[in-house]
Amino acid sequence: MSDQHHQPQKTFTITNDETGESWVLPVVEGTVGPPAVDVRKFYAETGHFTFDPSFTSTGSCKSRITFIDGDEGILMYRGYDIKELAEKSTFLEVSYLLLYGDLPNKAEMDDFHHTITYHTMVHEQIINFFRGFRRDAHPMAVMCGVVGALSAFYHDSLDIWDPRQREISAHRLLSKMPTLAAMSYKYGIGQPFIYPRNDLGYAENFLHMCFSVPAEDYKCSPTIARAMDRIFILHADHEQNASTSTVRLAGSSQANPFACIAAGIASLWGPSHGGANQAVLEMLSEIGSKDRIPEFLERAKDKDDSFRLMGFGHRVYKNYDPRAEVLRESCHEVLEELGVSDDPMLELAMELERIALEDPYFVERKLYPNVDFYSGIILKAIGFPPNMFTVLFALARTIGWISQWKEMIEEPAHRIGRPRQVYTGPTARPYVDMGKR
Repeated sequence: MSDQHHQPQKTFTITNDETGESWVLPVVEGTVGPPAVDVRKFYAETGHFTFDPSFTSTGSCKSRITFIDGDEGILMYRGYDIKELAEKSTFLEVSYLLLYGDLPNKAEMDDFHHTITYHTMVHEQIINFFRGFRRDAHPMAVMCGVVGALSAFYHDSLDIWDPRQREISAHRLLSKMPTLAAMSYKYGIGQPFIYPRNDLGYAENFLHMCFSVPAEDYKCSPTIARAMDRIFILHADHEQNASTSTVRLAGSSQANPFACIAAGIASLWGPSHGGANQAVLEMLSEIGSKDRIPEFLERAKDKDDSFRLMGFGHRVYKNYDPRAEVLRESCHEVLEELGVSDDPMLELAMELERIALEDPYFVERKLYPNVDFYSGIILKAIGFPPNMFTVLFALARTIGWISQWKEMIEEPAHRIGRPRQVYTGPTARPYVDMGKR
């Protein structure tokens, strides 16, 4: 028996300065990371709520999936370093890890790969949903609708209490999301939908569905496919971010998994979350040339100026984003492969990074480049328009969402999410008839 079982329960004491009353709260500890004060009974025992706008100091759940240490720049999936996974694994291998908890052996991987590959087609009637949208509809608006609509087609996997049905839904979402994402892209540019192929890998198949046309074959470069696969790996999960928390909160009401993922897509659509890589390109276009970088850096320091340096800093990471290190290398590989190694936007981005990291203002505040800084440049080079960037983020994050949803459903003590509030509106007041107002 380990020493852990003999250690006394750690506690945290809080005292009311007015009354002198004290309450002892239990402390919950994870395997790594900071401990948490358990406040579940705090209101019942004290008559007070805790107040934490944006939940920046609140742990909403226990999870075994992803760990982040923002100060040290660490991101791990199930204990594996993200940089090692991005270098040595494929996205489907990482998906298996997130969903089941361990890296697969060869037999498990072969079976999983076959299952996902042979479920990439979607019901033919789903095409009718696309035709109901305007051609200029934002692809994220389309994705919110068609992903939520999957529950109207797959009634045999909606029982969230059946482990096998949960697994089938997870497989369907992972396999069909690239098909739906490619269809949303094709619909927007007026080209025919391209069906998936079972002889292609996950990322390569997605690129084939996006860029192939009936008139000629599309040959995907291994370098481009690998860069796409890396982007998927790096975006697969990121702990309890806004969209993942949305999926968990929607799932806590016992909503079906397709509805929960549609809710996650809606949350991800926000420019403060999934739209940041598009904002990086818009910022670089606004800067325009290297000689204007100092001017814009000074504007970024001015609190009264609306300009913000996009792609630098992160809500969690107070160090260099480990995902950005991987994508920086991929960015150079892609541009060299495509013969645009002297791309002016990349040169501008590199110079902006260099100058910003030498500026005491940004260094002291640890405003380092994040994953969005490079991903937007890579996706633009591959050929995706900016309005598709968040769709690709949603495609990658689906496995994280469904893994987090599955973990929550399988937690015996889970209950419907119900945050509380501090009411600041008017107190009770008498009703005034219309004629006297």
